[in-house]
Amino acid sequence: MDKLLLLNRTNRDFAHSAVLCFTETWLSDLIPDNGLYLPGFCLHRADREKEPPGKTKGGGICFYINECWCTDATVLSKHCSSNLETIFLNCKPFYSPREISSFILIGVYIHPQADVSVALQTLADQVTSTENKYPDSVLIILGDFNQAKLNSELPKYRQHIRCPTRGKNILDHCYTVLKGAYHSVPRAALGLSDHNLIHLIPTYKQKLKSVKPAIRTVRKWTNEAKEELQDCFDCTDWRVFADATGDLNELTDTVTSYITFCEEVCVPTKTFRTFNNNKPWFTATLSQLRRAKEQAYRAGDRPLYKSLRNTLNKEIRAAKIKYAAKLKNQFTANNPTLLWRNIQQITNYRRPSSISDANHGLAEELNGFYCRFEERNVTPLLHSSIAAAATPHLDTLTPLSSKSQAAFLVKEEDVCNIFRRQKVRKAPGQDGVTPSCLRTCAVQLAPVFTTIFNRSLELCEVPSCFKSSTIIPVPKKSSPTELNDYRPVALTSVVMKSFERLVLSHLKSTTGHQLDPLQFAYRANRSVDDAINMGLHFILEHLDQPRTYARILFVDFSSAFNTVIPEILTSKLSQLTVSPAMCQWISSFLTNRSQHVRLNNVTSGTRMISTGTPQGCVLSPLLFSLYINDCTSNDSAVKILKFAATRLIESGVTIRNQRSISSSLSP
Repeated sequence: MDKLLLLNRTNRDFAHSAVLCFTETWLSDLIPDNGLYLPGFCLHRADREKEPPGKTKGGGICFYINECWCTDATVLSKHCSSNLETIFLNCKPFYSPREISSFILIGVYIHPQADVSVALQTLADQVTSTENKYPDSVLIILGDFNQAKLNSELPKYRQHIRCPTRGKNILDHCYTVLKGAYHSVPRAALGLSDHNLIHLIPTYKQKLKSVKPAIRTVRKWTNEAKEELQDCFDCTDWRVFADATGDLNELTDTVTSYITFCEEVCVPTKTFRTFNNNKPWFTATLSQLRRAKEQAYRAGDRPLYKSLRNTLNKEIRAAKIKYAAKLKNQFTANNPTLLWRNIQQITNYRRPSSISDANHGLAEELNGFYCRFEERNVTPLLHSSIAAAATPHLDTLTPLSSKSQAAFLVKEEDVCNIFRRQKVRKAPGQDGVTPSCLRTCAVQLAPVFTTIFNRSLELCEVPSCFKSSTIIPVPKKSSPTELNDYRPVALTSVVMKSFERLVLSHLKSTTGHQLDPLQFAYRANRSVDDAINMGLHFILEHLDQPRTYARILFVDFSSAFNTVIPEILTSKLSQLTVSPAMCQWISSFLTNRSQHVRLNNVTSGTRMISTGTPQGCVLSPLLFSLYINDCTSNDSAVKILKFAATRLIESGVTIRNQRSISSSLSP
């Protein structure tokens, strides 16, 4: 104690330390706390017990808590056995980062002759139980571990002591889940101890300072703003736009630009700063109360400060209860989207950005990579097969302009219903029309877009602004290493997606009865489970026959959507009794599309592409299914099960027909 008192008076680092931890204190109940008094510190001890472990030497743990740092310290538990000694101390300091509610100090001593596996398992169980009980607290595990290493039981905990603590060995450890929480500095041993003192200097950077707050601007769709925007469109004479030009592209650009302008004028915006350490239950009302309490404290108004403090504590409890009830209702609502979103929020899960080194060069490389199929590598044999198809080449089709030649016409009522079902959380396309605007003003906007849609169907032409897309590369795996590790997802116009849904209904009614029954993807009441059950049924049914066996071949096509050739697709569609007008419209939809790649805040240049079906478009899954619809087997013993771009080819073989089956499977 004399050494401690001397250090406390002469060593600034020692006296200003928040916590002092000592192991192997050899203390017992015969030594009172008064004899261990250290000015400015509060003692918490866990003495060794002779019964039941039967310890006669070694052991004992104690903490000294600096009263300038914390006066609210509670002993949660103590444990003493022949293998392990622990003390759990919950400290709520005067100040801590917002993301940390308290610090739980865990003093540990593991005897050199202890059963290490049993000791670590016991400690891991205690730590896990404490984590579940105090999820917002940070656990700091420190003490004399000797040869034991906690990482084997709790791999998420990091060891912060890097300097030798006894000779050349590191026997004293400090574990937390925080990366770079402390920097260890060795000090001279205390008295006759054979262990060095270790000074742990905090290097943790709180979340508020480590990550800049996210600044985002959103539109406030209040009732007043909605009514003002609806009145604006009610007063608009849409015939002026149609009479001003006969060009479909110009008409569409003018209408979408006008809608975007009206939305910017009528709907106010608000800028939010979201800090990464904000609690989900901390509302704007609580923030105002907290600021008022701080102002009362700075003004020296003690009665007002106490009143606001009590009100704030009461509102915080009410907000937590309300938030818990909200989570409970959402968890029981049988909504997987809400469930996953809440789990992410509760666990503070943030998917790490896999494109941290985004730059303009990478964006250009990805854009060129996604357009690599644009080079027409079609062989002459393939050209001849297309030319021999039942329908003529699309380039020879004359434009269809009369309403009688149009594939079908959409109704204003259907357009209005599609707009009303818009999901407001979806991002807008390059035309700037938002789903919220379409949903709010569905009645007002349905007439003009019905005109545009029908004119597009009559001319068999898709407006250029509807074919512009922003490609968002989505990593296929956690650590992409090459360009092929990014899946291109197209961010297209929400107006065009609504148009595609109307066309999709027409195509399904035309081709639905002709689809291969063994295609299980992108179809209602079909799933991968059905494909598995059907495949097993075919195999087992065949194997029930004597002297038989089965062959199975799994095939997966790479970049399946990106390799669709519009000429081949329209040729196959015509064979499925799709009208020439619809074939020409689909050809216009797939060709001369403009796209650019966006990586975070980096955007590539624009490229034109006329190959493939964009991933993210409503029509793409059905068009791809129709593209491979004729991939079937002519042999009753061979079954081809399809799930999107994946094939399962089953061949039931008997000894007698083995040669014929092999020849039928040969190219």
